[in-house]
Amino acid sequence: MSNFLARDFGLLPGQSATGPDNAITDVTGVRVGHVTRHESNLATGFTAILPHAGNLFREKVPAAISVLNGFGKSAGLIQVEELGTIETPILLTNTFSIGVGLIALTRDAVSANPDIGRETSTVNPLVCECNDGFLNDIQAMALTEADAVAALNAARSPEGCMAPEQGAVGAGTGMSCFGFKGGIGTASRRVEIGEAAFTLGSLVLANFGAPGDLLLPDGRRPSPDDLTRVPERGSIIVVLATDAPLATRQLRRVAQRGGAGIAWLGSFWGHGSGDIAIAFSTARRIPHEGPAISATEEIGEDHIDVLFRAAAEATQESVLNALCAAPTFVGRNGHMRPSLADWLIANGQRLPGRE
Repeated sequence: MSNFLARDFGLLPGQSATGPDNAITDVTGVRVGHVTRHESNLATGFTAILPHAGNLFREKVPAAISVLNGFGKSAGLIQVEELGTIETPILLTNTFSIGVGLIALTRDAVSANPDIGRETSTVNPLVCECNDGFLNDIQAMALTEADAVAALNAARSPEGCMAPEQGAVGAGTGMSCFGFKGGIGTASRRVEIGEAAFTLGSLVLANFGAPGDLLLPDGRRPSPDDLTRVPERGSIIVVLATDAPLATRQLRRVAQRGGAGIAWLGSFWGHGSGDIAIAFSTARRIPHEGPAISATEEIGEDHIDVLFRAAAEATQESVLNALCAAPTFVGRNGHMRPSLADWLIANGQRLPGRE
């Protein structure tokens, strides 16, 4: 597992300050856990993201989505769009494991809330996917409910609130990006609005981009030498978390700015790409059986640009971190994806403090 990140190569998206770990877990309460399956022709896994460690069904968080291009098979997005809340952890995985993740999240919610589907409403599991079939034997459908539960347990463990592992790990194990090895990446930004300071964090499952299209912040366009140019048929899931008080409508606007970070990297969201952004706020919790009328705080529209920029910059850096953290990788039937870190080093990139 490579331990390089974008900043090790002087790749600095934007000038905004990062959180202490430059990770989505810099947003207080957010937790991440991975389960990785990498053996024989398998290269896949689950990544779990928890907006908070409590009972999400009883204490939901405001949320919104932005579908940049809808070539995807995710579960739960329609209710998030309609009601503006998240009520389960978010699971990321491969395309053929959506159902496994959905069942695992349903059982997890019912275990904590036995009244689900009987005395109260059903639950809306939120599972998002990318196709890792180039490096992973996706037809094996090897991931199990136990794998999904293990990812949830990892997120709930003491390590879940720490900066998550990046690169070829969890749901990102078999993913590709711009012809290089892709996977999981994360970053964060600190912003000031009025007299208050807030954090916005991003985590991506990066599996998109045609070889030769990648644009680095310094203007270079690296391309794997042994790969021919192919159409854009990948996907990316962007998860944005913030502790800023935002209404659902505002969270949708923030989610859309994740698309700017993707575009800065050279992607145009091709026909066969499933590009989806989810944004949520931890600033308040919405009770499952709340009052008839409630008052809420939200950021004034004239002050929201700093969060828009933070979303774009953090998304861009998250993808670069996924690319730099992932090693050269051999998967199903000998299929290979090179490491961007190896390309940078081979092309004379100096590593500050690592010479």
